[in-house]
Amino acid sequence: MKSIDEIAAALAGYDPQALSVEQVGSFLRELVTPLPPPQAQSLPVFDALDRILAEDILSPISVPPHDNSAMDGYAFDSQSLREGQALQLRVVGTALAGKAWQGQLAPGDCVKIMTGAIMPAGLDTVVPQEFAQVDGDTVHVPAGVVRAGDNRRLCGEDLMQGRPALQAGTRLSPAALGLIASLGLPEVRVRRRLRVAYFSTGDEILSLGESPREGAVYDSNRYTVYGLLTRLGCEVVDLGVVRDDPVALEATFRDAAARADAIITSGGVSVGEADFTKAMMRQLGDVAFWKIAMRPGRPMAVGRIGSSVLFGLPGNPVAVMVTFLAFVRPALLCMMGARAEALPVLRAKSLQALRKKTGPHRIPARHRLARRTGAMGGPDHRQPGLGRAALHGRGQWPDRAAPRPRPRRRWRLGGCAGV
Repeated sequence: MKSIDEIAAALAGYDPQALSVEQVGSFLRELVTPLPPPQAQSLPVFDALDRILAEDILSPISVPPHDNSAMDGYAFDSQSLREGQALQLRVVGTALAGKAWQGQLAPGDCVKIMTGAIMPAGLDTVVPQEFAQVDGDTVHVPAGVVRAGDNRRLCGEDLMQGRPALQAGTRLSPAALGLIASLGLPEVRVRRRLRVAYFSTGDEILSLGESPREGAVYDSNRYTVYGLLTRLGCEVVDLGVVRDDPVALEATFRDAAARADAIITSGGVSVGEADFTKAMMRQLGDVAFWKIAMRPGRPMAVGRIGSSVLFGLPGNPVAVMVTFLAFVRPALLCMMGARAEALPVLRAKSLQALRKKTGPHRIPARHRLARRTGAMGGPDHRQPGLGRAALHGRGQWPDRAAPRPRPRRRWRLGGCAGV
């Protein structure tokens, strides 16, 4: 396991007071590793939603297991087709889904067939019922409405027996659960949940239910980070609000390190703030303090306390979300042994003109403002602490930094941005 100094020494141009987004990604790739095996358990499929697959699933069967009909209609042998000519067939039976049709076929015979029913031996094409003209036991097929092999699903067309159905590291979505169930598997091997301890710091932070007081604000960050961690599939250890008291901070950091794989804090890492949190991080762990060339989210601390990875996030609510999505989320996914996941990207229209400070700061290339209109996207940027930057994330490590478009003092009403 490399120390913080060893990782920093190997990083070209490393300057903790002016760290690029690319360098943050490179640093974190060296800092975090997946939980060591065997960190897996077997779960019933119903309980495996959003868990991380521990090993490849090889299909025990072919899907579909037989050639079957993709339509309600009439199955027949395509050898009867003649180009440019109508076809007349004789109905000799009905094939229903769930069991094979047993019967004898002669040239010119067909079988009425339901969607999903096994194709009778010797028949390879289905004419949909809406294209067929039925007169008693006779079916007339107009010329040109069907070709050989139409409307037949082949055995193993979706997945062949013995081939990988899902790869290790896949987060199990509702569609993935359905796929596993379609293979007849009642249980699945998943990695254990990543345990993440989280707490807010500062004498100015109020817990919900406390009476307001001058200079204090209610703790919103804990609830935001709780939601982000829960949605990511982590086991969250909520340690509440910790005051600027060395004894309390030390006890909480030690408790977090003993109980969790990762620790997240908010507040106490900016220049000019009371130094209790930073001092305790230095005392107990191997920690680096950064100024990142990105706003919001400029101050950040990373390192280890014991075997736990530490992420010290700023106290600003938007900065917490930005640094979490840009840096912490990919790091936690790596620790979980998960494959990189893209976050959805939407186009949002500004509902009002917005004033912006000028400045030389940079944002990640994968989190860029719309350049065509120079407009901010997103909801109600006049809410306290919201809307300092329009960012969108793709879930992978940021791969490079890109200059912000030339600073403008006003963002146009009705412009669009990726969010």
